[in-house]
Amino acid sequence: MKQHGYEGGRLDLPFVGLCTFGKRPVCLDWDKIDADVAVLGVPFDMGTQYRSGARFGPRAIREASTLFSFGHGGAYDHEDDKVYLPLDQVRIVDVGDADIVHTDTAASHANTEQAVRKILKRGALPLVLGGDHAVNIPCIRAFSDHGPIHIVQIDAHLDFVDVRHGVREGHGNPMRRAAEQSHVSGLTQIGIRNVSSTARDGYDDARQRGSTILSVRQARKAGVEGVLAQIPAGARYYVTIDIDGFDPSIAPGTGTPSHGGFLYYEVMEILQGLSQRGDVVGVDLVEVAPAYDPSGITGILAAQVLLNFLGYIFAARQSRTS
Repeated sequence: MKQHGYEGGRLDLPFVGLCTFGKRPVCLDWDKIDADVAVLGVPFDMGTQYRSGARFGPRAIREASTLFSFGHGGAYDHEDDKVYLPLDQVRIVDVGDADIVHTDTAASHANTEQAVRKILKRGALPLVLGGDHAVNIPCIRAFSDHGPIHIVQIDAHLDFVDVRHGVREGHGNPMRRAAEQSHVSGLTQIGIRNVSSTARDGYDDARQRGSTILSVRQARKAGVEGVLAQIPAGARYYVTIDIDGFDPSIAPGTGTPSHGGFLYYEVMEILQGLSQRGDVVGVDLVEVAPAYDPSGITGILAAQVLLNFLGYIFAARQSRTS
């Protein structure tokens, strides 16, 4: 039936209909995923957070992402003169959330790992919406049969704590747990600054394991090309983005804000260059806590970062095969 005011069919306005990531189709049978990207929510925040609330991050990011539901067949970037994420070439599905068992970290991590393994088995790129940074631990484990991977972390904090207060798999531990995995070839940790979750011995241990650590000021001094030069070329990259890597002036909705962070284009230019330097095979974005941001701008930032990053990834893949 013809809808009033639109010749092509239904109006698909951001505030109408189901709230999936980018208003893309739902696929809740993970054995039948047929897509290039599978978006998975992991609403977990039991990882000893300073302030809770990141469990509501996936919902906030999905809601914000409806603003960028490009119903006209993709997003045209006039600076690059390129259409990113054309609907007929990059298939994105929202596969719902991992089964989080509140107060049971081990079960929640196991369920998250299984979900990511299902996505990888179907040949899709997992795009994971956290949750606190502990959700990265099962995500990286799920790549054990899909390595090697080099982890690129954008974050205010090193997250290289071994065990603190009896917690081994919380939001301060993911990069330490990743470094212990045989399929992880190395880490590049960018944006690290100010009071950190990790003591000096953690920094020493990270460097001994081959990690490259850059603060925001060091990254700015090096420039985009200088940062990229310190990341192995031609690798398979897993990118983990903590929203507190950005300055809280543009991302206030997070549990552990840290001033002196990145601005939008500083991160996006690194991500675009990284997409061209190797193949990005997995992404997570964590620590969006909407309760601390009545404006909703943090969720909008997260959604925009992820959609543009996906555009860069698949444009780079196409250029390598054409």
